[in-house]
Amino acid sequence: MHKRAERTGTLSRSPSLSNSDSLRAAQMYYLQDLTMDAIAHELHTSRSTVSRLLSAARDSGLVQIQIRSPQELTPELERQIRHRYQVDAHVVPVPDTLNEGEVLDRVALQAARTITPLVDSNAVIGVAWGSTLSAVSRHLRQKTTHDCTIVQLNGSGNTRTSGISYASEILRRFGQAYSARVEQFPVPAFFDRAETKAAMWNERSVQRILDLQERMTMSVFGVGSIDSDVPSHVYTGGYLDETDLDGLAASSVVGDVATVFFRADGSDDGIAMNTRASGPPLSQLRQVHRRICVVSGVSKINGLRGALAAGLATELILDEATARRLVQEDITVHSEPPGKVGL
Repeated sequence: MHKRAERTGTLSRSPSLSNSDSLRAAQMYYLQDLTMDAIAHELHTSRSTVSRLLSAARDSGLVQIQIRSPQELTPELERQIRHRYQVDAHVVPVPDTLNEGEVLDRVALQAARTITPLVDSNAVIGVAWGSTLSAVSRHLRQKTTHDCTIVQLNGSGNTRTSGISYASEILRRFGQAYSARVEQFPVPAFFDRAETKAAMWNERSVQRILDLQERMTMSVFGVGSIDSDVPSHVYTGGYLDETDLDGLAASSVVGDVATVFFRADGSDDGIAMNTRASGPPLSQLRQVHRRICVVSGVSKINGLRGALAAGLATELILDEATARRLVQEDITVHSEPPGKVGL
C-alpha cells in the first residue's frame, strides 16, 4: 500500500499489540502528519526503529482504512475518561516540550481527521466559533456528502465588531469540506437585555435558524475557560465588560460552550448571563445525538471538567497532558474520605 493511501487511513487497536510505542508512532505519523525523523526525536529513538514500529502497526492491523475503536481496547487514559464520564475519548499524544499553540495545532489536526469519518449525508451539524474550532477548520479534509447543513450555534456580534467575518470563515471551511449548505446566525453573541433576545427569538428569520439547531444530528464545539493561560476568544474579544465578568465570578462560573455558561458541577441555573446568551441552552445541546468537544491545553481543565459534569459531550478530543490531569484530579477527588468532597 502506498504511503499516500495509508495517510487517508485511520487507527484501530488490535489486542495483539503489546508495544505502546507502536500506537504512539502510528498516531503521530497517520493522524498528525509528523515525519519519521520528528517521531524518532519525540520517542528518543532512531528513524529505523520508527520505521519498524510503523511496519509492525500495519502488519498487526493497528492501521486500517476504517476507524475501529472497540471500547475495551482503548489506551488506559481513554478508558479511564470513558469510564468516569461516559464519553468516547480520543487522546492526542504530544510531548510536554511543545507550547500551547503547537499543542492546539496537533489536537486540531487529529480532531479534523476524527470528525470527518463521522459526518454523514442528511446531517445538520452545529458549529461553534472560537480559537479551537478555527484551528480544527483549517485541517478539515474533503468528504462529499448530500443534503448536509452546517449551522452556526451562537451569534458573534459585539459592540466592536459584527463578528461575521470571523465566524463565517470557520463555517465556510466546514461547508466546503463536506459539500454542505452553510447557515449563519447574524445576531449578537450576548444581548444587552434578556427581553431584547426574547423579542428577537420571535422573528421568523431567527426562528428558521433556531429550528435548524433543534434538528441538529451533530454539534462540534470547544470549551471556553475563564482562567485559561490563553483566554478564550469570548473573554478577550470585547464580548464581556467588567460588570459581566464580575457577575460570572459571583455565579462561580468556570467556562462556557457556545457562549452558555456553567459551574464546576455542570449546573447553569440562575446564571444571569445565560438569559442574554445567543447559544442553545445546555438542555437542548444535550439532546443532540453526537456532541464532539475539542479541548487543547491543561489550563482549560476547570472548564473541561464543568462541561463533562454537565454531560455536554459524547466524544472528547484532547491532548495527552490535559487527559492526564483530568484523570489525576479524578483520582484525587474520589479518594477523599466521605464528607470531604466539595467542602
